[in-house]
Amino acid sequence: MAAKTDVQKNAKSKTKVLVSSAVYGFQDLLDQIYGVLVNLEYEVWMSHKGTLPIDPTKTAMESCIQAVHDCDLFLGIILPRYGSGKETKESDSVTHEELKTAIHLNKPRWILAHDHVVFAQKFLWNLGHKTAVERATLSLEKKDVMEDLRVIDMLEIAMRKDIKLVKDRKGNWVQEFSDPKDANLFVFSQFRRIADAKEIVEENFSKPLDERGNPR
Repeated sequence: MAAKTDVQKNAKSKTKVLVSSAVYGFQDLLDQIYGVLVNLEYEVWMSHKGTLPIDPTKTAMESCIQAVHDCDLFLGIILPRYGSGKETKESDSVTHEELKTAIHLNKPRWILAHDHVVFAQKFLWNLGHKTAVERATLSLEKKDVMEDLRVIDMLEIAMRKDIKLVKDRKGNWVQEFSDPKDANLFVFSQFRRIADAKEIVEENFSKPLDERGNPR
């Protein structure tokens, strides 16, 4: 059996970060975040860069969900664009499903949210549309600013608003950004210490969740 190359050894030892986001219109932002994470010596899985592990026997959705299962860390970026992968008009996008899966699996996760999404959530809340069910009755005549109101649903599940008591919400930090520089600063600040990230995985995200979403 041939000996493993240094490249293979290094790839195996690197912490795997899945970057989950819509792509169209935000390629520059994703390129910058990819560069930050690579420079920090992570193995970065990003569909935009073609580095996401793909199983040719599975659908695109299945490959993406499998990547959530297999990654070490999850970086979700909630953008005004909802993303692709919807099989029907009512079904959720790939990015939406990835986020739900990451929360269900209790993956260590960091979430960025574009300020347009945050503003829209607060605006509709003040108009009385406080739940996903209520917002589903609305329709967008123009989609140049926001593609789909379900990006607000993504924001709220990332904030763990499904858990009634605020004190019981864990892993619910969502960092708002408007300028790509702010997003890059957040990513660099949170991911710069690989050892710290591994410690988070081992100490806080290695146990199954109880009924309130907390590690047992």
